[in-house]
Amino acid sequence: MTVLNTIKNRRSIHNFKEELVDLEMLKEIFTYGSYAPSHYMKEPWEIKLFQEDGKVQFVHAIIESYQRLGMIRNDEEPKTIKMKDSMKKFLLSIPHHALIYFQKEADPVRQEEEYAAVCAFIQNSQLAAWEYGVGMLWTITPYMQDPEFYRAVDLHAAEVKIAAVMQIGYPKSIPRDKGRTPIEEKLEIIE
Repeated sequence: MTVLNTIKNRRSIHNFKEELVDLEMLKEIFTYGSYAPSHYMKEPWEIKLFQEDGKVQFVHAIIESYQRLGMIRNDEEPKTIKMKDSMKKFLLSIPHHALIYFQKEADPVRQEEEYAAVCAFIQNSQLAAWEYGVGMLWTITPYMQDPEFYRAVDLHAAEVKIAAVMQIGYPKSIPRDKGRTPIEEKLEIIE
C-alpha cells in the first residue's frame, strides 16, 4: 500500500480476533509511531501495554472506575452483575489495551504541544498497524479523568495525563467506508 491508500483505507476496529499480536510487531508499530513530529524532539509519549494476565488488573480498574463515576451501579443486583460480567468479557476478549500518556507540563502552551505530539504518535501508530494488518481503536473514556483509576494502573494523575486508550488486535471485521465530508465544506480561503 502507499501512504495515501493507508490513510484513506484505515478503519477504527471494534471487533477483534482473540489472537495476540506478536510483541516484536507491536514494537515496530510503535517505533513507526515515534516518527511523529514533537516539539524540541521531546517525544513525550509513553505506553503501558496490557495483555494476557495483565488485562485482568486493567479491566478491574475500569469497572471500579465506572462504578465510582456512577456509570455502573455499585450493588449486587442481578442486572448490575450481568452488566459487569458482559463488560469484563468484552474487554478481556480484546488482545491488547495500550494506555498512551505523557508527563504534564506547568506551561499550558507546552501542555498543548505535548498533547498534539502524542496525538500524532497515535495516528502514526494506527497507520503503521494497518500496514501490518493490525487494527486499533483510539478511545477517550471517562475513567481517563479518574485519579483513582490512575492509581490502579500505577500512574500519578498529578504528574501524567492519559491521552488515549488504544484497543489493539487483528480485525474480526472491518467497517465499511462511510466517506468524508468534502473538504470544500471545511476550508475557508482568505485572499
